[in-house]
Amino acid sequence: MKKNIFTLILAVCMGFVSTANAEVDATKAEDFIKTTTAKGVEQIINANVSQQEKDKRFYDLLNGALDMDFIGQFVLGRNWRTATAQQRKDFINVYRDLNIATWSKRFNEFKGKNFVFKGTSPSSSKGQVFVNTIVPMDQGEPAKVLWRVREKNGNYKIVDIVIEGVSLAQASRSEYTAFIKNNAGGIDALIKNLNEKLAQQKTK
Repeated sequence: MKKNIFTLILAVCMGFVSTANAEVDATKAEDFIKTTTAKGVEQIINANVSQQEKDKRFYDLLNGALDMDFIGQFVLGRNWRTATAQQRKDFINVYRDLNIATWSKRFNEFKGKNFVFKGTSPSSSKGQVFVNTIVPMDQGEPAKVLWRVREKNGNYKIVDIVIEGVSLAQASRSEYTAFIKNNAGGIDALIKNLNEKLAQQKTK
């Protein structure tokens, strides 16, 4: 239950003691996640607006907070190198839209939930840092949510979310790598499959 609820944070784009990678301003990274989560709570979760308007706000928040090019390249793994420019574009677009369609309708599950910030921790990846949060649950222990933030030219973007020790980006990478390996259509077959899932979400 806990895992299912917090998987949707990926679509929302919402942020442990600050000993971060010296190459990244940990305070700014944490402030970035605080701002992003606040916008999600105030402008989407608790907003008295239509679902259509929530979808639009969610889309805007997602595009602004996530580095989709970076995530897309990571998720496709070695298949990114062999993908054409058009395949890369099509994959990133449907990957983004599928997450929006999947999770924006379930956003109300976050009503009454608050992100508690626990500083930052270093990442072994250059230019990145983890912003650490916990989310108190109605029952049981708080859920641990880590935000991997990447800084480039003074701009901060989310490149992964680790929920209860599970990396969402790594999980997608494993799933998509296996799909491409087992389907003769390769990347095109994956894009088609994701578009089919997107169409199904839109009819729900």
